[in-house]
Formats: sequence, structure tokens, C-alpha cells
Amino acid sequence: MVEIELDGKKVEVTEGSMVMHAAEKAGTYIPHFCYHKKLSIAANCRMCLVDVEKAPKPMPACATPVTQGMIVRTKSEKAIKAQQSVMEFLLINHPLDCPICDQGGECQLQDLAVGYGSSSSRYEEEKRVVFHKNVGPLISMEEMSRCIHCTRCVRFGQEVAGVMELGMIHRGEHSEITTVVGDSVDSELSGNMIDICPVGALTSKPFRYSARTWELSRRKSVAPHDSTGSNLIVQVKNHKVMRVVPFENEEVNECWIADRDRFSYEALNGDDRLTKPMLKQGGEWKEVDWQTALEYVANGLQQIKSSHGASAVGALVSPHSTVEELFLAAKLVRGIGSENIDYRLRNAEFAATQGVQWMGLPIAALSNLQSALIVGSNLRKDHPLFAQRIRQAAKKGCKVFAINDRVYDWALPVNASVVAAGDWAQALADVAAAVAEAKGVTAPVAGQAHEEAKAIAAALLAGDQKAVLLGNAAAHHAQASALLALANWVAEQTGAAVGYLTEAANTVGAQWVKAMPAGNGLNAAQMIDGGLKAVILLNNEPEFDSAAGKAAIAGLNKAEMVVTLSPFKANLEFSDVLLPIAPFTETSGSFVNAEGRLQSFHAVVKPLAETRPAWKVLRVLANLMGVQGVDYETSQDVLAAATGGATQVPAQVLSNAAPAVSAVPAGTVTAPAVASIYQLDSIVRRATSLQLTADARQVREGGAA
Repeated sequence: MVEIELDGKKVEVTEGSMVMHAAEKAGTYIPHFCYHKKLSIAANCRMCLVDVEKAPKPMPACATPVTQGMIVRTKSEKAIKAQQSVMEFLLINHPLDCPICDQGGECQLQDLAVGYGSSSSRYEEEKRVVFHKNVGPLISMEEMSRCIHCTRCVRFGQEVAGVMELGMIHRGEHSEITTVVGDSVDSELSGNMIDICPVGALTSKPFRYSARTWELSRRKSVAPHDSTGSNLIVQVKNHKVMRVVPFENEEVNECWIADRDRFSYEALNGDDRLTKPMLKQGGEWKEVDWQTALEYVANGLQQIKSSHGASAVGALVSPHSTVEELFLAAKLVRGIGSENIDYRLRNAEFAATQGVQWMGLPIAALSNLQSALIVGSNLRKDHPLFAQRIRQAAKKGCKVFAINDRVYDWALPVNASVVAAGDWAQALADVAAAVAEAKGVTAPVAGQAHEEAKAIAAALLAGDQKAVLLGNAAAHHAQASALLALANWVAEQTGAAVGYLTEAANTVGAQWVKAMPAGNGLNAAQMIDGGLKAVILLNNEPEFDSAAGKAAIAGLNKAEMVVTLSPFKANLEFSDVLLPIAPFTETSGSFVNAEGRLQSFHAVVKPLAETRPAWKVLRVLANLMGVQGVDYETSQDVLAAATGGATQVPAQVLSNAAPAVSAVPAGTVTAPAVASIYQLDSIVRRATSLQLTADARQVREGGAA
């Protein structure tokens, strides 16, 4: 540790730290633009100049290493004059268009200009003009004359997103930030560049000119898409979601969010929203009141139960639904006398699990892995923020191995084994054989310890922090239990963590509240294939959200009654009733992320028109069906009943155990059903700007993203 004196206070920081780090530790603010705690040091804005005793001139706090006994003054006359001079230079070419700037009111330059700028300029020369760029549907670069060349966006692309899509070209007053790889910015994390831009050069294209920052109310929420459980600030005006930005949580999403978490809100304000209950009568959809719709559903379910038995009724539920909604859906189905409920819509295998399957380690631990084997995952697109953490680990020397059916660009160094989906189990068996050979033990099944397998085994046997992670394709695989069993054996022998990255916002929560069949209950595939007379669809569209794809339409058309609970006009071809339920912004609820972290949130806006929270709709349906023990007054009451009052998934419940395998499964395996990045759920599918991105276009054109 090194002790320095900062503005008269003694501060201890680790050797190698910069003056800026000491100031942060002491709670002293030093003005800055280019410095960002998650990015490398550039020292190119010079706004953080401070007075260091015995230094001949002011020094940049972000790039000046601390030394024992150093004396630093951040508010001396020398420091203040230096900072004022820098501000004057920054404003020479700035357009000073605050009244029309989208960043007005939340602009770092604007704020610091008040403290360090002058009331008038000494310069009368013409200001430089930088032409705008069109870099895609998400980021606006219309006002690049405002750019102060802090290069935060450039460094973010290189260091966090893994792709240097923006760069600074030319020199001197001709310098400008522009695209350097292609004509557009296509990273799945690109929206974070908007947050870190300290001026109004990079702004949100969907949000542009729609509201002023001081008009917005800010409310916390949790992302409803992938299993990261990113913490959000949802910004609201006149009961309408206007913008979504990250809420910093170092243990979950740090200070970043994926683009689908940031821009999917567009769907919530779209024309496809379902605003009133609807019944199909004579092939025509007609709007009705809630009483009529709910009584129609209850009577229909009762008649089908009487005619065909309770086992003819079932529910297909989305793992993007809240803990409360899934718990009440299960309560309703089981209260009717059926076990037909399932969230595993994309699965090809439905083996009974011994516990709640999860990631097997904390999300934050991904950043410190020394070796990782990832099976069946397009990590960068399936889990953008997990990929970002593993990218940081790779920079520190983590060896990353992948077993997939193709080579994916993860924007990090990967040793990829390209193996057909049907051979993944054999590929893991080969790794197990290599581990067994290295340790002198017996392999669980026959395998070949070839060079690739030996390299994976050697990496997993070395170091302390390592993991074997199964992706969405492995979870949905026809041999999922064999893959898990082999991954368990490898992890046990190497001391690695093992687990699923898990697909959706609440995959872990769905298991916890038992939203899957027990006993002789039908699984999702059987229900979609026409195994039911009455089907309840909670927050999903089987054509897009299940392994059956378009075949789901024919299967569900065999049912006598299909009830869709959705925020959108969905499943029109085969549904008989549409009930408008609230998306995550209009209801309170909870999600459990991949690491088993329970996170609750409140509604940020009131439900649109006659939309109702799904947990309330399910509770009323259960009451009408005579189900006992569902008289909950609030979502908190439902959560307490669902979790037994636990605030996290109990450690003894979390388990990735699987029965041992004695041989590699044989037989032809079709490619697992995996959703692409902007087809994951009904909200992202309807977000206009996300569907205009390169990733979405690639999927429409038949590629993979």
C-alpha cells in the first residue's frame, strides 16, 4: 500500500494506482471526461489536471501513478486554473447547442462548463463541423460536432464489447470518431456507448427528441429477457416507458446492459398490444369485458374437465414469466386435478431433475475464471453480459474452449471444437477420457483422448477458478441429461464448477416453483403435439417459443379450447380467448437469474387500457374454478407462498446432479431449438429498432445470430 496526502487528507491505495483512484477512495471529485472506471486510461481530455507538489506543471489525475508521500491538491489555484483552461479549449469548437441537444440536462460537459467555464468566449473564428454518420437503428451520430474526442466509445468497443467498431481517424482539428470496421455499429452491447458518452455526440436513436431528461421519472426494474437478471432504470413520462438504462450492480450486470434489455421497451408502446379481452365467435374476434371472458374460460375448462377428465387440461408457461405468475399457473392446473404444466417449451428431452438446475457459480466469478469449457452455446448472442465477463477473464489469461456445431464469433480467443450436435456427448466423453488418462482413473464411458481433448483436460486440471458451462443448445438437446452427466464427471475430477447458463429471465425460478409436470403429467412437447383438450398459454407463442415451430399450430388446433394470456395480440390462429396481461413494466413480480438470485420489482407504469397483471388473472380463474388456497391480496403474498418466505433459492435446492451414464447415447439427433438474440421472447420480437439490426436481418436471411 502507498500513502499519499490528498487535499490535506491521508489516503492509502494499492501500489500502481493512479491519483484518480485515490481521489475516488477519499470521496474527492476530480472533473474528468475520458476516464471511466471500467475502461483503460487514455488521458486525452486533460480535464482532470491536478497540482502535484514538486511537479513543474499540473498532472492528469487519471494517468499519474501514486508514490509514497506524494502531496496532491485538487482545488488549489494552480489546479483550478489548469482545469478552466482545458474547459476553454474544449468549448472552442463545441456547437454550444444545449437548448436543442438531446443530452441537455444530463450532459457531463454541460455540468462541468457551469463550474469551470467562462460566461463568454474569447474566440471569434468559425467552429469546425463534423458530418453526421448513419451507424444503424440504435445509435444516433447526427451531431458529431459535439464530440470532444474522449474515445470512451472506441475503448468500450475494443475492451468490453470485444469489437473495435468505432475509431478516431485523422489528426489535430481534423480528428473525428467514425466507423472503422464496417458502415454500422452492430455489437449486441452497443447501447452502452450512449451511456458513457459524456456529451451529446452519441444518443439513442429510438429515444431521440421524445422527452427531456427532467420530464422523466426513474424507477428500478429487472430485465425480462436472458438469465443475467440485469438491473434497470426505466424512465417514464405520462405513464409511458420512454427509455431504459442500466442500474449499476457490480455482482450482476456491473454498469452495462445488453441492447435487447435497453431497446425492447418499444414493443410495450406498439400497435400490437392487446388492450381488451377478446373471444373468437364464428371465426371473428370480438372484444368483451373481463367478467364475460373469465366466466367463458372457467365454464369451458369445467366442461372439458367433466367430459374428458382433469388430465385433458394443461398449461404451457413461459420461463420469461414471473415467479408469482408461474406459481399461480401451477396452482391453478394442479387445483383442477392435472399435472400438465411445463415451461420447457424448447426442450427435446424431459428427464426428471433432482433439484433446481443453475449456473453453478456466481455471475461475478465468470470475470475471474482461469479456464472454461462451454458446450452448446452461442455465448455472445445468447448471454451478452456473460460473454463480456468471460472476455475480461480471457484478457487475464483464461483459456476458453467450446464444443459447438459451428464456429461462432465470440469476440474473444476461443479454442473451438466443431462437432455435429449429435456428437456433443462423444466429444465430452473424449474430454473425460483425457482427464481420466491424466489422473490415472477410469473414464465413465468409452472415449478417445485425442490432442484437442487433452488440451481441454490440461486447462481444466490447472488453476483454481474453472467451469464447465452448458448453453441453451445443450439444455434443449435430445441428450441433455447425458451431456450434464458427462459434464458433472469432468467437473468433479478437475475441481471445476458445472452448470447451465440457463435460457430465460426465470428459468431457475420456474423450476423452483415446480412449473413442470410430476407423475404422469404431460411434458411441453406432448401438450403441443395435441395431447390436450384445453390449453392455457401463459406469455408465449408456441410457433416461435417452442421446439415444434410451425407444427405447434396444427397440434394446438386439435384442442377444443385454447386460452392465451399475453400482452400482445398473439396466437390468433388457434386461440379461442385472448386475455390481456401486463408485461414486466406494468406488474410487480420477481425473477430468479442463472446464479439463483431472486430479484423483485414493482410496476413502473399503470397497466395499459384494460390490461391486468397475470397473477391477478390466474388468481381469479382459480377462484372461479373452485381452487382452494389462492386468496392472495398482493404479489408479495404470492411470492411468500411460492418461496416459503425465502429471499433466495436455498442452496440445498440448487443442484446440477444427473444420473451417471454408462455409454454415450446413440441415434440421430436433430439440431436443438435455440432462439436467436432478437427472437428470444414476445417482447424483443416486436421491438422495431431491434428488428432492424444486423443480427435480426441475418436471422431473417437464414443465418445464425
